[in-house]
Amino acid sequence: MMRRLWVAVLGMVALLGHEVRAAESAASDWSGNEAGKVRLLAASDSIGAAATLRLGLHFQLAPGWKIYWRTPGDAGYPPKLDWAGSANVGEAAILWPAPKRFVLAGLQNHGYAGEVVLPLDMPVTRPGQKVALRLNLDYLACAQICVPMQAALALDLPAGTAQPSAFAHLISRYAAQVPGAGDRHGLSLTAVEAVGTGDASVLRLTVKADSAFDHPDMFIEPPERAGFEAPQVQLSADGRQATLEARVVPGTLTGTLIDGPLTITLVDGARSLETTLTPVLGQVQAVSAAPEPVALWSMLGIAVLGGLILNLMPCVLPVLSIKVLGALSHGGGHLGHIRAAFIASALGIVVSFLALAAVAIAVKAAGAAVGWGIQFQQPWFLAVMIVLLLGFALNLWGLFEIRLPSVLMNVGAGGAHHTLLGHFLSGAFATLLATPCSAPFLGTAIGFALARGPAEIVAIFAALGLGMALPYLLVAVYPQAAQALPKPGRWMVRVRQAMGVALAATALWLAGILATQTGLLLPEAPKTSNAVVWGKFDQALVDQAVAAGKVVFVDVTADWCITCKVNKAAVLDRDPVAARLADGSVLALRADWTNPDDGIARYLASFGRYGIPFNAVYGPKAPGGIALPELLSADEVLAAIKQAGVN
Repeated sequence: MMRRLWVAVLGMVALLGHEVRAAESAASDWSGNEAGKVRLLAASDSIGAAATLRLGLHFQLAPGWKIYWRTPGDAGYPPKLDWAGSANVGEAAILWPAPKRFVLAGLQNHGYAGEVVLPLDMPVTRPGQKVALRLNLDYLACAQICVPMQAALALDLPAGTAQPSAFAHLISRYAAQVPGAGDRHGLSLTAVEAVGTGDASVLRLTVKADSAFDHPDMFIEPPERAGFEAPQVQLSADGRQATLEARVVPGTLTGTLIDGPLTITLVDGARSLETTLTPVLGQVQAVSAAPEPVALWSMLGIAVLGGLILNLMPCVLPVLSIKVLGALSHGGGHLGHIRAAFIASALGIVVSFLALAAVAIAVKAAGAAVGWGIQFQQPWFLAVMIVLLLGFALNLWGLFEIRLPSVLMNVGAGGAHHTLLGHFLSGAFATLLATPCSAPFLGTAIGFALARGPAEIVAIFAALGLGMALPYLLVAVYPQAAQALPKPGRWMVRVRQAMGVALAATALWLAGILATQTGLLLPEAPKTSNAVVWGKFDQALVDQAVAAGKVVFVDVTADWCITCKVNKAAVLDRDPVAARLADGSVLALRADWTNPDDGIARYLASFGRYGIPFNAVYGPKAPGGIALPELLSADEVLAAIKQAGVN
């Protein structure tokens, strides 16, 4: 018996050692510096009989640093590869994943941040024989300053039957981000037009999509023909057609835009398209004038609507006690007192949203992940909220009374215990407890704001605050509605006690989240509910499943997200959705954002989302993912699954 056990153990050790050596044999050592690190990967652990090797140049950049795309923009240069010293190979071709636009000191740059793999196709001179790869890499890394970097990378691949290496999926994931014709992402080109002449020239691209655009961008080559400003974008009413216009940078045009073919790369989140063709002459349209203010004004309206709906979301229910008692206390009161109290509450809401905007701007400027409700990922914030909630509850139960200086007392004929500061703070408190919820329209507005500059962030957050404050402002305009309520009496004691219980229950819920975050309680593992087996989210698993023809359902959630729990109880954990997720044709994956996770934050940002709940469906017909609304319905989930590829 012992002999068999030792044989099994030795076999496992040998297998593990083989896998480690196989992984090491398919990757060079890391070469690091202050900007990050880089290494050379191979998609197979041996040469095999193929005439071409798939390699990958793997960058892991430090926060704030970036490298450049093949056309870097106003400054910089792309990575330069020197294969001198290599044996049995030719010159590698770089496959460039879709870039992002960066603005540094007013310069438009195109490149990559965080992690990126540049896939390489390397020809083999004598297939079947071993290969020695020696790469001298020169690349420019930029943060506040730009620093030329060098790396010497070495990788040897033996002869023998080729098997996928441990890095094959990583390389394939970034190869899938290399722009193509656009059909696999549901993108189709309608027109490429040249408008105007000389320095007034504009390149106009019109493109359609199967699902609504988020934040489309385009990059134009070759740079020696002309430099282009960032495009102005106009979307159709349903968001499925985009018109992008890029103006020529004055003094850079060397001819006309119709002199010959241009290569245009369109990027919209995880979707992309690349085409090379000669523009045709087009007519000047209104979109060239100033579409951004129009887009901003429409988004401000969406933000006001989203803020108004936020009052109806379950996150606000815990502070219903404060709202109810505040309204009841005005029964029979003086109209001036009522009006001032509700204006103070509305002001507390708007000021709180502006404070959240300031925090978002600061966090974004620091290069950290920014999103809606992320303060609930911080233990110190939860601790403060728990203390405040318990304080309110004890106060409602009559265990102590908070009295403020007379200078802060409310105006009008109201009782001395009603203060303008108290009403202001109740509005601020309602805002803080509302942030775990993502209401319809709110996610769209937040995504628009956080993808832009400080001015747009402040404007959108102010509009959200105005929307949430609208009910208070309406009462301030018509205070007779609150005056008509029953006058306060002994019956309010019971109401206060009941409302105190609601606040104490909320404090206990937050205490559970705090215990999980600090390690006092173990976090919930992906679990089975109604026969649905939830796996842990991994982008590589998504890519694998889609490549195998399967549909994937992704649920991004958190313990502090009440709307997420509503979606689970009302849709995901109930038939018919639960039955569909459990029938074996759909891979259900769950991403837990209870604690900070940069990977999840980047995943949300790839869809232009900065808050949860977030759900997406992938499949052969939707490899880029179909984003679902914040509040789910069974019909929408089932329709997305069908659209992605399951009949």
